[in-house]
Amino acid sequence: MNKKKIAIINGVNLNALGSREVNIYGHVDFNSYFTELKTAFPACELSYFQSNKIDEIIEQLYQYQHFDAIILNPGAYTHTSIILADAIKAIQAPVIEVHISNLFGREQFRKNSLIAAACQGSISGFGLSGYQMAIFSLLNHPL
Repeated sequence: MNKKKIAIINGVNLNALGSREVNIYGHVDFNSYFTELKTAFPACELSYFQSNKIDEIIEQLYQYQHFDAIILNPGAYTHTSIILADAIKAIQAPVIEVHISNLFGREQFRKNSLIAAACQGSISGFGLSGYQMAIFSLLNHPL
């Protein structure tokens, strides 16, 4: 059985997970969490990339476009980057948008996702578990 190739791309400020606004984002850094994900989902070949630069995130989308799926948390680029939405539309792999915090329970500007329409689905507000939910969905309900 071939493993599902799933890439996770995290955007701006997500390199500071575990120390940044822990009341919103928690105390766990993503590298530790990524190790847990790989253990929890042995049927997947998981890859991970993080950048604070939009051009690097977009380049990585193109690098991963032949994967079975991409899980994307672009951070604040969600609300500001039309070019990111266009890049998602241009690649072959389906993209699931994930956010750790509940975007709809925060500031007004965070309630608008410029990428949601380009994605297959969105998960918001379940903490780091949102990444697990996305993988579980991909394994059980292929896009």
